[in-house]
Amino acid sequence: MAGVLRAERVWVETFTGLRAGQFERLLRVVRERGGDGPRVGRPWALPLSERVLLVAVYYRTNLTMRQVAVLFGVSTAGVCRVIQRLGPLLALEPVRPAESAVERLWIVDGTLIPVRDRRVAASSRNYRFSANVQVIVDADTRLVVATGRPVPGTTADARAWRASGLAASCEGVTVLGDGAYISTGLIVPHRKRPGRPLLKGEEEDNAAHRKVRARVEHVIGRMKNYKILRDCRQRGDKLHHAVQAVAHMHNLAFAA
Repeated sequence: MAGVLRAERVWVETFTGLRAGQFERLLRVVRERGGDGPRVGRPWALPLSERVLLVAVYYRTNLTMRQVAVLFGVSTAGVCRVIQRLGPLLALEPVRPAESAVERLWIVDGTLIPVRDRRVAASSRNYRFSANVQVIVDADTRLVVATGRPVPGTTADARAWRASGLAASCEGVTVLGDGAYISTGLIVPHRKRPGRPLLKGEEEDNAAHRKVRARVEHVIGRMKNYKILRDCRQRGDKLHHAVQAVAHMHNLAFAA
């Protein structure tokens, strides 16, 4: 059966959330990372542009591989091989703090992503088996700076932050977190203590803190327009690759 989708403007914009120029930038990154390199054995059934579109469609729609195979006119096994090969190449490039990092403001928050793989998930407060993923966002640009590797959803945000290794990439940058990040070195809200209500200045600080920190929640909400982050059927490192790829596509869509 012939495939329906091709890497044309109407399909790219409809199925990926990216405009044609943004998709071209994504395609260029994958090509530079060796996505179209030599392959041992049979050649790919699809050109690189359509393989990248296939991965983006899979992450955006969370269709099964069998459904995606029908759309592109390839076998289910072929879809699996394309996702395994190109998924890691769509990853977000980690942002390094610039010389003016002292003037930057980043925000971190954890989000629960339902995932079928019980090795990276745990029954969590969203009543599903989920993984906790830490996301850092630039407060000014609303771009994703970095994401951490998934940990079981029962892991507290402070512990997940320490385990993620993201702190090393935030040296010299002011990072905001919510009350779950106490004792991590991040800027957190003032806490109410028994018999000691917040002072007026502390309440104002907390209100300003909430207003800024809401930006990371908005970004995470936009990322979850890619339905792979609402119910990930992938196993092993595939969830991490999906989060990285979605962050990359979010940045491409939001920066333009």
